[in-house]
Amino acid sequence: MDWKQLWEILSAADNVPIVAMIPLLAFYMYLAWKQAHANDVLIEQLAGDAALAKTHHRKAWPFQPGWAKEVHVWPFLLRIEFLAAIIVTIILMVWSITLNAPLEEPANPNLTMNPAKAPWYFLGLQEMLVYFDPWIAGVVMPTLIIIGLMVIPYIDTNPLGSGYYTWKQRKFAIGTFLFGFIILWVSMIFIGTFIRGPGWQWFWPGQTWDHNRLIYEVNRDLPDLFGITSNWGKGIFGAVVVGGFFAVGGLAVHAFFRRHNPKDYKRMSLLQYSILMTFLLTMLGLPIKMLLRLLFHIKYVWITPWFNV
Repeated sequence: MDWKQLWEILSAADNVPIVAMIPLLAFYMYLAWKQAHANDVLIEQLAGDAALAKTHHRKAWPFQPGWAKEVHVWPFLLRIEFLAAIIVTIILMVWSITLNAPLEEPANPNLTMNPAKAPWYFLGLQEMLVYFDPWIAGVVMPTLIIIGLMVIPYIDTNPLGSGYYTWKQRKFAIGTFLFGFIILWVSMIFIGTFIRGPGWQWFWPGQTWDHNRLIYEVNRDLPDLFGITSNWGKGIFGAVVVGGFFAVGGLAVHAFFRRHNPKDYKRMSLLQYSILMTFLLTMLGLPIKMLLRLLFHIKYVWITPWFNV
């Protein structure tokens, strides 16, 4: 294990934000879960005790004496914001003094970096380029992310959990967000930062980043495994596989959603439910495609003259 090189990677000026993000993300997730757990316990008490509900507020906004019900803008909120601004300013000043800016010499097409990496907040997109066509990873996927965030208020019909932390009242919504944010975004940023080395090859933490390393792996398309060679055959076969994924996966997700979220299922219209299923299956398709590439060296599933999936 090359621990010295691992430390050089972790302490690089470009990677400091990622190293800091991981413990901060874990801390704030714990903080949110702690408050959500306290609210869920209180909600259960209110649901079973009508007399207690009268003095501890209603189920839709759990509150009990001793909890901070509101924060006045002046002077309390402004005081907190002012102190936060001072602390952040001090941190940035210390950061700028102790760490050199990750600037290098002017770009030289005859001497490129290896690995050449995008800024950390774009590494997720760069990692997706390994598994999809450039226009899908760079255009279609980001567009779906933006559209998906925009349609959330129109397809989320659960009236509970608005304005306070809760887990039990919004398991599906919170679980879906955590899956998309942690699994599909933060994890790919982590892979692009610490796992991808020279030639964008896979190096486990502690492995030496050898610039002369060669990997003798053959990436094949899924139709090749079944002896399909014609372009029309590959296109039809891929369409059947992708369509089967959406059909079988849709039935599985539908059964899960209907069983664990019966109230939301009854409140949603056909259009809302169809949009929800489409985005959920698209989200699930990304890690499945990653596993196919990393474990079985399958490059594409659906091959056409216009796009490859």
